Amino acid sequence: MLRDRLANLAARARRTRVSVAILTFAILAVVGGAWVHQHRARARAAEDAHQSPPPRVTVLVPARREFAVTVSITGLISARHDLPIGNEGDAARITQILVDAGQSVHAGQVLARLDAGIATSQVDSALAARAEARAAEALARVEWRRVRQGPDLFSKEDAEQRRATALSAAAKVQAAEASLADARSRLAHTAIRAPAAGVILTRSAEIGQIAVPGQTVLFHLAQDGRIELRGQVAEVDLPRLAVGQSATIHLEGVGRVYHGTVWQVGSVIDPRTREGTVRIAMRADDPDLRPGAFASAQVRVGATPGVLLPQTAVLSDEAGHYVLIVDRQDRVERRPVRVSDARSDGLVIGSGLTGAERVVAVAGPFLQAGERVVVARATS
Repeated sequence: MLRDRLANLAARARRTRVSVAILTFAILAVVGGAWVHQHRARARAAEDAHQSPPPRVTVLVPARREFAVTVSITGLISARHDLPIGNEGDAARITQILVDAGQSVHAGQVLARLDAGIATSQVDSALAARAEARAAEALARVEWRRVRQGPDLFSKEDAEQRRATALSAAAKVQAAEASLADARSRLAHTAIRAPAAGVILTRSAEIGQIAVPGQTVLFHLAQDGRIELRGQVAEVDLPRLAVGQSATIHLEGVGRVYHGTVWQVGSVIDPRTREGTVRIAMRADDPDLRPGAFASAQVRVGATPGVLLPQTAVLSDEAGHYVLIVDRQDRVERRPVRVSDARSDGLVIGSGLTGAERVVAVAGPFLQAGERVVVARATS
């Protein structure tokens, strides 16, 4: 009996030790698992802390549309027909100026007057000489008429003399008429007149100035008030220009937009600058259109479909132009494009985009193809 009791006690003790060992192992396993989980969580947190967040980018969704193709021209405002006006008579002093720069005049209008004293006296002398010649002619004609009415009363020699005297008197009358016409022309030239209707561009005439014929230009006249832009255009753009095309013109320092029409395309290329001359007709209906003013023009030569992007969105390397777009998984994708035109507000992309892509507005080398990004804002 005692032996059996001792055996039971020993078996119970062994079971108790096994249970304690199992419980201890379970507790250690739970604690160890919790420690490992916490350690891994801290490691992931530390790793995430060392990694930078995805970059934020601004994208735009441009629409595909038609863009006007233009040719740029720079040049100066000039009179289409600049007529210099001077003294066509004798050198004389200017006594009166009747117009000033900027005024509109009609053909034949008096612009200035010269001292007419000498010319007036020449006309008076010519009138007197003509009157004297006419009187002598009248007397010679009477004598010649008497010879013809009574040829038997005069000798042949006397008749011939009277006939010659009559012819000479008539010639002297003609000479006097010519001298009078010349004197009147000189008097008429003391009034400086406009040769055509137009606008006075410049006035160099001053009262008291001696106007020398062939040397002194007193006025410059824009015939019919027509003004033009004479500009230079690159050789490669010249074939795209044609007479009749409309142009939009901007003057330096003037906010107003002017319009004109190409009326002449130069046929010669300057071998030094590789540029040709283009003339754009304008109307002188504004005081700001002063000859000599600098101006630039845009001539529309056609239209092309494309997408307009800011210059910051277009990159280039040895492979050509490209843009960065964001796909549906918010990853960066490189897209090669073709730039068809450059405008003041951006670049026109002729091919490579449909207009529905999300294009990175400010692209840069910090973005790599396949990289995930966060879209901050989308514009159109």
